[in-house]
Amino acid sequence: MAKWTPRHEAPEPLEGPIVGTVIGGTILWFVLFLVQVPFYGWFADRDLTWWVWTCLAGAGLGLIGIWYVRGRDAAIKRARSTEASGGAEAQEPGAPA
Repeated sequence: MAKWTPRHEAPEPLEGPIVGTVIGGTILWFVLFLVQVPFYGWFADRDLTWWVWTCLAGAGLGLIGIWYVRGRDAAIKRARSTEASGGAEAQEPGAPA
């Protein structure tokens, strides 16, 4: 069996307001949980309580996601500032080569 090889390169990852997107998604999951809590009896009668707990799990995982993407964003900004300051130092006149 031949090994599969891609025919083209993978696209670059999309960059955007990732922190805001994760925060918005987390808020949405939590709001959905709060909306469903008053109807817990209805969900329990139909054996659909997993809907309620799925929303709470989404909010909890979203909190972990917020912590992760904020750290990632800070690391990217640190790397860019280090790269920018390192490039500026190398171009100073009179600096030893």
